[in-house]
Amino acid sequence: MDLRALRYFVETVRHNSFTLAADSLCVTQSTVSKMIRQLEDEVGQPLLLRHGRQLQLTDAGRIVFERGQQALGLMRELTRELGDLTTLARGELTIGLPPMANLLFSPVVKAFRERHPGISLSLKESGGQVIEQQVASGELEIGVTLLPADPALGLAARSFGRFPIHAVGARQAAWAASPAVELAALQAEPLVLLPDDFSLTRQLRGAFRAIGVEPRIVAQSSQWDFLVTMAVAGLGTTFMPAPLLARLRLGSELAARPLADTGIDWNVALIHMPGRYLSHAARAWLQVCEDVLGPPPVG
Repeated sequence: MDLRALRYFVETVRHNSFTLAADSLCVTQSTVSKMIRQLEDEVGQPLLLRHGRQLQLTDAGRIVFERGQQALGLMRELTRELGDLTTLARGELTIGLPPMANLLFSPVVKAFRERHPGISLSLKESGGQVIEQQVASGELEIGVTLLPADPALGLAARSFGRFPIHAVGARQAAWAASPAVELAALQAEPLVLLPDDFSLTRQLRGAFRAIGVEPRIVAQSSQWDFLVTMAVAGLGTTFMPAPLLARLRLGSELAARPLADTGIDWNVALIHMPGRYLSHAARAWLQVCEDVLGPPPVG
């Protein structure tokens, strides 16, 4: 049904006059009459009866008038809501965020909520590999992972921080006497790691594989504080990025040393699918990340 014809019909009924309806719509009276005739032809029965200067609605006319007002009202709401989206007065956004990366993005979340209180922001915690898959499939618009991401997924990435990785374990660990730790020195060491769907674990497994070492993993947990607790208890060595290490209270029972191996770091990046539409809310999130964390590094 032609919405313009519907609008002309509703205005004519409201004013009870073709002339007044034409004036309010800024068109000629003949245009209004023509559009209403087209609407009647589409409906298949008359909508208005003329009695002198008075107009009378038929049964079909009453239904079209009532539903027409509702339809035009919905169109006005749709236009208003679309305008709200473009001005970021409303909207929804879900960000895939690995648990260990939340400390880096906490100030971003705070700034985003302050700037865009009308946008409903949800944080979905998963490992980096899971988030990569969800972004690639379209389940998430945007997410956070560690680089390098899975090259087979074809994701676009914007790095916002690159930090060294430290081995963390009990003071009596054999590697604790060294200023930096070689991965090869950990081949017999029990390890407590994040689950396999976390990007840091993927990176560490790849690094061990590159030097021909099979890591001795004795436990895995998605909770970094539990990993540290197991390390304190002497269960094994774990690995922490520098920003997280800075928040730990390293007492006499814990040792932390940077990894000596080059190419192993905590390179945090935002990811999305290139060529896919990004909502106004997602683009606003990227802008807040740049404002709070600084622009992506060059090169």
